[in-house]
Amino acid sequence: MMVREKKYYPLAEGLTTQDTYAALGDVEKFKKHKHAWKVWRALKELGCVVYPVAEEIQRIDGSKVYPNLASLTGKVTVVVPCLLPERLDSLVNDAVSAGVSKIWFQEQTWTPELQQECENSGIEVIRGCVLRHRAYPSKISLRYFSPCYWHGLRDVKVPAKRFGRY
Repeated sequence: MMVREKKYYPLAEGLTTQDTYAALGDVEKFKKHKHAWKVWRALKELGCVVYPVAEEIQRIDGSKVYPNLASLTGKVTVVVPCLLPERLDSLVNDAVSAGVSKIWFQEQTWTPELQQECENSGIEVIRGCVLRHRAYPSKISLRYFSPCYWHGLRDVKVPAKRFGRY
């Protein structure tokens, strides 16, 4: 039996599909299939290990939802916050406590204050939307479509899955 080596693909600023992710949202952002749900699904579809994090939800689409970053200590290298900055007061401290080394800020979640807090804590900051990396399989040569209107066609793309592999 031939064992295939799993391939890893670049995403943004040094992140790859090999990193482990936490999609941080709330009930509304997950249950109503808003940004946190879309980020979680997109990373899963790209083959990443990704955990949904939100208080007051136990399961979403059959997957366990973790109540906070502390419940993921040692499991996650990157946090992807999908909440407005005023809801991210303890983000950097929680990330440091959970052993996270990077925060991938989505559009409208980054602030200069959060940037400074990350720099002071030794956490690497990545900015930009996860959804620009989403791949849509198709039979035509154009495979990639950016669901976020502010992203260009030259962004790094991850190959679409074909026949259960990349």
